[in-house]
Amino acid sequence: MKHALLVVSFGTSYNESRGRTIEAIEQAVAAQFPSYELRRAFTSRIIIDILKKRDNIVIDGMEEAMEKLVAEGFKRVIIQPTLVMGGEEYDCIVNATKKYTHLFERLIIGEPLLSSEEDYLKLTSVLTEETKEYDSEGTEILFMGHGSEHEANAAYHRLAVNLKKKGYTRYHVGTVEAKPSFDDAKSELDEKDSKRVVLQPMMIVCGDHAHNDMAGKDSDSWKSQLEADGYHVICRLKGMGEIEGVRRMFVEHAKDAGKEMEDQG
Repeated sequence: MKHALLVVSFGTSYNESRGRTIEAIEQAVAAQFPSYELRRAFTSRIIIDILKKRDNIVIDGMEEAMEKLVAEGFKRVIIQPTLVMGGEEYDCIVNATKKYTHLFERLIIGEPLLSSEEDYLKLTSVLTEETKEYDSEGTEILFMGHGSEHEANAAYHRLAVNLKKKGYTRYHVGTVEAKPSFDDAKSELDEKDSKRVVLQPMMIVCGDHAHNDMAGKDSDSWKSQLEADGYHVICRLKGMGEIEGVRRMFVEHAKDAGKEMEDQG
């Protein structure tokens, strides 16, 4: 019986970051499923097209990936997203599988990074351990999330609350496209006496948002706005997929999906 492990990411056009994040997650998850054939899909058609045109790198979208699995006779499939939360991209993954589900003996979709209360506690621990060298008087740590109009955007506020509950009062969360916004986060910073800020992407890959919106030279980047207001800014251009603890969380979600498959017989 043929088994497949399909790891689905939003994608990135930054090849080096892809290797350190998406590919690292894929390999970590695949190591737990030696009898499964590893496959990859991206949800961003824009990124898929850029990679094909610029680098001649061909990566499947969800439908192409599912069509191939059906055509090649796979019977059991675990789909593991590398998404932070269950927002629009996760919904796209779920919807894209619906018309194929009956063509497999078993098909299970793993959870995104932040799904349960335990996930929030784990990520709080992982991120604060990763940045503990900066957690000292006079320094604030600000995580940049993507943000979404989807109801799942509440994950950012929930993580921020968890950080404060655990006593990490120098930690803050903002998003590029939703709430809490950069202005919301900056209001928190301005209430402190600190004059140094560490910016860290709360995104799986270190792509356009991290390089441009967070650390870019333009006047509207987070770095530039903070520096204009007198802060000394340190940018950590490191996607969360580079962090071992984050990769372990995805591995655990995939293992939970595998256990669910076994339990179904």
